[in-house]
Amino acid sequence: MSSPHRETRAFEAAQGLKLTADCFGNPGAPPVLLFHGGGQTRHAWGGTAEALAREGWYAVSCDLRGHGDSDWCDEGRYYFGDYGADAVAIAAQFDSPPVLVGASLGGIASLWAVTQASERPLAAGLVLVDIATRMESDGAQRIRKFMTAQPEGFASLEEAADAIAAYNPHRKRSGDLKGLEKNLRRGEDGRYRWHWDPRFMEGRDFNRSKSDLQKLDDAAGRLELPVLLVRGRMSDLLSEEGARHFLDRVPHAHFADVSGAGHMVAGDRNDAFTRSVANFLREEVRPEPLNA
Repeated sequence: MSSPHRETRAFEAAQGLKLTADCFGNPGAPPVLLFHGGGQTRHAWGGTAEALAREGWYAVSCDLRGHGDSDWCDEGRYYFGDYGADAVAIAAQFDSPPVLVGASLGGIASLWAVTQASERPLAAGLVLVDIATRMESDGAQRIRKFMTAQPEGFASLEEAADAIAAYNPHRKRSGDLKGLEKNLRRGEDGRYRWHWDPRFMEGRDFNRSKSDLQKLDDAAGRLELPVLLVRGRMSDLLSEEGARHFLDRVPHAHFADVSGAGHMVAGDRNDAFTRSVANFLREEVRPEPLNA
């Protein structure tokens, strides 16, 4: 099977920032926007975007602000609302409302967009990947510790791969480091560092984040668009209780619990994850023109 058409585009986001995205498929097809998790890049979807393009969608995988090839924010504005505003700005640039697919931070941005945006309809559907309105604090701290563990970077790609293997011992280590290299940048000192703005993790306000999540929890009960919540069954960030709470708040939401996957569901079990998303889009989402 031939690969779908692919192009790299720049989208205007909030505060004048430009976000870089890889776009797969026919630009005239119904759009799906994919937003990765904090500390990742647009390359984190592991083939999901290509698979959705083959299903007849225009799949757009964006680097979040401060990540990958997207602009860094000079003011260090990396709060949930800033990412949500970016999602709103990009969604508005399509002729028909896109489906928003967000993992972790990208999921919070997507949920913020569909619940806080003043324009309706903003989206045709919402897929949250191992994130909801309640997080396990131990899991969040583990992620933060991993992301801030080596500000001096790594001497080699192999050293970075060792760090990931220690963080994700359940995932089989790949011998191909080309994919990993896309998530790293090499400094003038020759060392590899994660491809995101160091200020992204500086000055994180726990109380502000907690307050923002509570606002999203309050707003989630008013969701009417099709919703899918995907959880990694081994996740230490989204517990069974956290998932159940969200499903109680959004009783029409669909749920997929992916075995053998942790927080990084798309990377751990990409085939199972992609199948769940593709089935949901095929069966539950009815794209409509923006001005219908």
